[in-house]
Amino acid sequence: MAPPLPDGLVAVVKRDCPTCELVAPVLSDLHDRAGLTVITQDDPHFPVDADWVRHDDDLAISWHHDIETVPTLLRVVEGSEDRRTVGWSRDEWERFTDLDGLGEGLPDWRPGCGSLSVDPALADELAVRFSGSGLRSRRVEMAALEDEWEAMWDRGWSDGLPVVPPTEARVLRMLEGTTRRPSETVAVVPPNLVECTVEKVAVNAVMAGCRPEHLPVVLTAVAAACTDEFNMHGVLATTMSVAPVLVVNGPVAQQIGMNSGLNALGQGNRANSTIGRALQLVVRNVGGGLPGGVDRATLGSPAKVGFCFAEDEAGSLWTSLAESRGWRPDQSTVTVFAGESPSIFVDQRSRSPESLTRHLAQALRTTVAPRMMLGMDAMLVLSPEHMARYTDAGWTRDRFMDELSAELTFDGDDLVAGAGGIAAGLPPRAAGQKVPKFRPGGLLVATAGSKAGLFSAIIGGWANGPGGSDPVTREITP
Repeated sequence: MAPPLPDGLVAVVKRDCPTCELVAPVLSDLHDRAGLTVITQDDPHFPVDADWVRHDDDLAISWHHDIETVPTLLRVVEGSEDRRTVGWSRDEWERFTDLDGLGEGLPDWRPGCGSLSVDPALADELAVRFSGSGLRSRRVEMAALEDEWEAMWDRGWSDGLPVVPPTEARVLRMLEGTTRRPSETVAVVPPNLVECTVEKVAVNAVMAGCRPEHLPVVLTAVAAACTDEFNMHGVLATTMSVAPVLVVNGPVAQQIGMNSGLNALGQGNRANSTIGRALQLVVRNVGGGLPGGVDRATLGSPAKVGFCFAEDEAGSLWTSLAESRGWRPDQSTVTVFAGESPSIFVDQRSRSPESLTRHLAQALRTTVAPRMMLGMDAMLVLSPEHMARYTDAGWTRDRFMDELSAELTFDGDDLVAGAGGIAAGLPPRAAGQKVPKFRPGGLLVATAGSKAGLFSAIIGGWANGPGGSDPVTREITP
C-alpha cells in the first residue's frame, strides 16, 4: 500500500541535487507561507532539521507515488495527488502555489535531477520490495557458496550454454516489455502439454539473455510454435535435424535492433541470438522437450539452440515474406518454420535472372534429398547481390516464384524408386507424370544478408501437412 501524503503542498527533494540545493530557501518560504511538507530522499536534515521535513528512508513514498524527478512539487487533496510540477521554474511554482515573489535572486529556471527511486542501482530492488510482484513461479534458493551458473546447469535448465539467473528483479524488468498480464496463458507447450504463462516465458527470456523489448516477439513465437499447424511435438520427436526457424517482419525488427544484413543468420546480434533461444528454452524448461527424451534428433543442428533473423525489407523491392502470406507491411509478424541449419548456395557467374533461377532450381532440388518431392517444404534466403539480378530485370516476387516453380518440376520417370539404380524414390504411379519439388506455398522466400557476396542460403524443412509441420505466421502485439 502506498504511504499516504499529507494534504496541501508537498515537495520531494534530495540533497544530492543541485536544483534542490538551489531551491532550499524557497522550500522554507513555502512552509512559512503555505504549510509545505518536504519529503527528503537522502539527508533527513535537508533542507533543514525540522518537523515538517520527513525522511523517505526506504524510498517507499517516492516509489509508490511515481517520483521520477526531484524536486517535484505536489498538491495533495484529501490524500490524493491533484497535480504536480517538476524541476524549478519560478513562473510555474508561483502559478502552482498562487504565491508571488518565490526565489527572488535565483535563476528563473533549472532542470531537476533523477529521483533515487528510479536510480538504476536501486530501481530493481525497489520494484521487488514494493510492487507485490504477484509472480507465481517457484522460488529456488541458492546456497551461499553455490555457483548459480553451475547450479542452473545441474538442475537441467540450460541448453548447454550459460543462462542468465532469472532473479525476481530481472523477471519483473522483462515483464515491462509487454502489456499482457503475467498470469495470462500464452500456449500449451508440448511435449508435456503444460500451460505456459507470460511470466514463464519471461523467466526463460531472461535466461536466454533477451531484453524486455524482445519479449513480445518471444511471446508470439511461442504461441505460433505451439499450434497444431506447426506441430512442435512432431518437430521435437522427429529424428531429422529440424527446429523452429523464426523470420521477423515489419516495424518491430528495426525497433528492437534486429539484424537483417551482414551475418544475419549468424552470431553477434543480441535480438537475433536470444529470441530463438528463448523459444527453445520454453520448450525445454516448460514443455519438457529435452534431447534424449522426446527430442530424438539423430544428428541435431545448431538451429536447435535458436535460429532467428529479420528480413531485409528496406533493401528489397519485392513484397516481404509476411506480405506473401497475407499480412500488411505495417504489421509486425513472426513466421515460424520447421527447418535445418542453412546450406550455402554459391553463384558468382550468373548475370541474368534466367540463369540464376535455373541454378537455384538445381540446388533446391537436392533439399533434404533429390528424390524427396512434395513432402518437404524449404526456405530460400536470397542475398542482396542475388536479388539484384531480379530487381534489375524488373522481376517481381510473383514472377520469380512462377519461373522457379517451372524449373522445379521434373519427370516422374527419373524419380521413381529404382530408377538409375537408386532404391529411394517415388511410387510407380509417378512414372509418366510431371512432379513438382514443392507443394503450392511450400517454398518460402525471404531476403537477408550483406550487400557484398554472391551467396544465398537454403534451409531444408520437415514433413508438411497432416502429421507434419506447416509454417505459421502470427502478428506481434505488445
